[in-house]
Amino acid sequence: MHIVRATSAGFCMGVSLALRKLDEMIAQQSKADHFYILGSIIHNPQVVSDYEAQGVKTVQSPEEIPPGASVVIRAHGITRQVEASLVERGVQIIDATCPKVKAACLKIEKCTEGGRILLLYGESAHPEVKCLLSYAQGEACVFDSPDQLNADSLDAAGKYCLAAQTTQDKVLFEQLVDKLRAREDLDISIQNTICDATRRRQGEAIELAREVDLFIVAGGYNSSNTRRLAEVIEAQGTKAIHVETAAELSVDELKKYSRIGLTAGASTPKQVIDDIEQLLNSIQG
Repeated sequence: MHIVRATSAGFCMGVSLALRKLDEMIAQQSKADHFYILGSIIHNPQVVSDYEAQGVKTVQSPEEIPPGASVVIRAHGITRQVEASLVERGVQIIDATCPKVKAACLKIEKCTEGGRILLLYGESAHPEVKCLLSYAQGEACVFDSPDQLNADSLDAAGKYCLAAQTTQDKVLFEQLVDKLRAREDLDISIQNTICDATRRRQGEAIELAREVDLFIVAGGYNSSNTRRLAEVIEAQGTKAIHVETAAELSVDELKKYSRIGLTAGASTPKQVIDDIEQLLNSIQG
């Protein structure tokens, strides 16, 4: 068995920064009951469980955070409205929003200032998408598949701004751009907000998918960028298995393949990836 591990697998810059801020805050806090995270710091249940064991409280609603407490804003960001409500109630905010998400928010804000309608390619229920939408200055339309946006139905009299959730499929986004630009009568501003790390990770996965029989993708089941990795791999005709830990893999199943690729989402700890690689090495050994 030949094993190929993607060099881009694991934590991205934004996740590393968020966890570093969280670690620093834990070290400085004397009262754990005054320390909160609004939503999961990142989309990885193992990481979240580790922090909960250290006394960190994860809440889903800003109303659960008492005045005077401290809150770390997750890597996905929060809406402007929620942030304003926290400030109004005297909650101390430690912002761990990914810089790439922040940059996307500002691009959307600037692009829509003149009344452009935001066309946002992303998952409507995802916290990052809700954050991005809150920066739109006017109307907005969210769609989670390029097929859901009918370019022919857009009014030529309107002005539009196209942006994407930072972890979306770069190939599909480019296809969407081509489809919209084919409408020469359409006034549309293209904002490429897909993160560079996401593009590199997906690009490497596509290249390696052509060299292996099976690809293991490690990461939280609630991680959109991990799910996207599995999707772009399978789009190449290569089977992908999405797991959270090595314990979910079947040794008997893995023995059927001679060349196995291994990658991971941007919120997957190195230890999880190492454990899977160790399991693969034990099979070939």
